[in-house]
Amino acid sequence: MKHGGRAVAALAALTALAGVAVLPGTVGVASATTVPGYRVADDATAVKGTASRADAPALKPGLHTDSLRRGQQKYYAVTLDATTNAYFSVVAAPRPGTKIEDYKDQFTVSVQDSSGQPCGTDATPSFHGGGMAYPIADYATRRIGSDRTQCQEAGPYFVVLTREGSQTSGPDAWPVELDYLQEPAIKGSAPARPAPGSWSTATPPARTDATKRRAKGGTSFNDAGSVATGVWTDHIEPGETRFYRVPVDWGQRLNLSAELPNSTTGKSRFLANALGLSVYNPARGAVGNDSFVAYDNGAAAKKFTAPVDYGNRFNPSDAVSAMRFAGWYYLEVSLNPNTAPYFAKGADLTLRVDVRQSPKPGPAYASPSKDFSVTPDDREAAQNGRTAQEDSARSGPLMTVAYAGIGTGVVLLTGLGAWTLVARRSAAAGPPARRTPEGQRFGPPGGR
Repeated sequence: MKHGGRAVAALAALTALAGVAVLPGTVGVASATTVPGYRVADDATAVKGTASRADAPALKPGLHTDSLRRGQQKYYAVTLDATTNAYFSVVAAPRPGTKIEDYKDQFTVSVQDSSGQPCGTDATPSFHGGGMAYPIADYATRRIGSDRTQCQEAGPYFVVLTREGSQTSGPDAWPVELDYLQEPAIKGSAPARPAPGSWSTATPPARTDATKRRAKGGTSFNDAGSVATGVWTDHIEPGETRFYRVPVDWGQRLNLSAELPNSTTGKSRFLANALGLSVYNPARGAVGNDSFVAYDNGAAAKKFTAPVDYGNRFNPSDAVSAMRFAGWYYLEVSLNPNTAPYFAKGADLTLRVDVRQSPKPGPAYASPSKDFSVTPDDREAAQNGRTAQEDSARSGPLMTVAYAGIGTGVVLLTGLGAWTLVARRSAAAGPPARRTPEGQRFGPPGGR
């Protein structure tokens, strides 16, 4: 399963209780008059970071959940080898409606060795939405490379998460989702940084396809709706954030535009920070800062990225450095709750997605990397607009065997033969005993 499709495809119904609707897997509770919160991964493991390194909980590769209060610092322990790049992303998701102070409310994520020395640049995402609460994310890394001297040895390391904020902002703890993702080593020498001027920085015109397709935005990275090159439409409510994902291969780049229509209420007052657009790479690293644009009887937030290249990681620009591997890239679109006077029934959102340039061969990883590649199945999912959960539902035992057998047809055929043999033996033995409700599972098992 790819990074964006690891959530179990469980179709959960809304539960009404005393006028309150609860979304399983979401952070917090939303009433009928509010928008849904961030949906955490169904297979995420709950952890509790500690204030001391001495008793920090151990993180394994995968998704984890915790919470973070203002002024709190938490430690998590990891054991790293001497060859693998490690990415530790954090999503902070205060529930919609939480009071936020722009640029003051933020968190910092850092990777440190056992002596407390940082392994690289800390990430400190903050809010820029005019007081709107929406998910913010970024990562810190332990990267192996000849250009590095710190944190190159195998051994114990620590992920450190710290929250800062204004005393006048909301007092609630923020739910957070942590992801520990590994990138294999490169065979031979790592590709060099692209030469300056090797790609254009001039933003091309946005897509103008006559046909518009319907997108199914999600509430988080875990249920993001897939999109491909083209013009897509969706519906968004004031105060809501919607997520989409698009496969971007080596050598390709993104030209994006998220647009609001004019208001039909007759009101056209200028409103700052009305529409936000953020882009994240397959490891949930921010591709530059999130961009909020003003509404003036219409709004368009735009992003144009660098081409995906392994050598971009050596670039000092965060927006370029984040375009360092192929895979699912994520688009986060937020509509400020202050737009409610213009869009009382929500707004029709237009997404113009343009995956530009032809794919190029990627680096030679020492071992297969499903998270940092684009497959024909990924492109097909994007063309058909399937959400991450819908895509996960299609990936049953056959797909698991297929992924395990990439490059080794013998393994694939052996797996299929074993599967057939088990099925025949099961049929000969008669029907299995009926499972009790307590033992039922819905959808395929989670996994990476």
